[in-house]
Amino acid sequence: MTRIAIACKPHQDELARILPELIAWLRAHSYEPLIDREGGQYTTVAPAVARTEMPAWSPALVIVLGGDGTLLAVARVFAELGTPILGVNLGFLGFLTEIRLADVYKTLEGWCQNCHKVDERAMLHAELWRDGIAYSSYEALNEVVVSKGDIARMGEFAVELEGRSVARFRADGVIVSTPTGSTAYTLAANGPILTPDVDALVVTPICPHLLTLRPIVVRGDARLTVRVEGIPNLALLTVDGQVAVELQRGDELRCHRSSHTVKLVRLSESGFFDALRTKLSWGEM
Repeated sequence: MTRIAIACKPHQDELARILPELIAWLRAHSYEPLIDREGGQYTTVAPAVARTEMPAWSPALVIVLGGDGTLLAVARVFAELGTPILGVNLGFLGFLTEIRLADVYKTLEGWCQNCHKVDERAMLHAELWRDGIAYSSYEALNEVVVSKGDIARMGEFAVELEGRSVARFRADGVIVSTPTGSTAYTLAANGPILTPDVDALVVTPICPHLLTLRPIVVRGDARLTVRVEGIPNLALLTVDGQVAVELQRGDELRCHRSSHTVKLVRLSESGFFDALRTKLSWGEM
């Protein structure tokens, strides 16, 4: 029997109503549901496992009940497996989780009948190097951020492209984002909007102390390095706004396009621009 995983946003009381109905629908259509432990707090009618253990069950689809943050976390868990993800919006913005709760069964029926659209999104691979040694590595769907700590003093950062110096500057930090991430933190930092199919990466300084320093778009297969050259008290690496690692002076973050992609099940091919208009009021007079 084909298995379908369900990942849930924590602390959502409406899951007590949604989950039993969804699980009953899946079983009526010959699918075996598996839920994460966040969802397991609201129902016992399906097996619940830790989210990090779900790929081992080889589900054919992951249904995300939550917001964009939940989808980002799930995308990193399933990155290597490449399992399609259907995002149902129970959050606030819902830019990535575009499916409304009212449309979930219609979308599932389209997936069952192989009539759905799949939006394949590039991911970013980042390696943290310390003292010339690879310290840790990460996969991101939106972005990685190197930033200063919690006091109002700037850090000093350097950016290199393919080993060549791009810029050295003082700022609150640096964002390296995918096209998907161009509508997230990068957008808030005055970066450009890229459509998801553009083969590129965006480097965006955060509040730089140079009026001439602007975001830069580089080719998708570029290799970027962000180096921490000076910090007032603390510097952090954050991955998709969820994973945080403390940095030291001299640390390097080496970034390039990941070998993994995220496959999002969509209602239509126009979903990206629909989301820009409805969620971000883009292009409105």
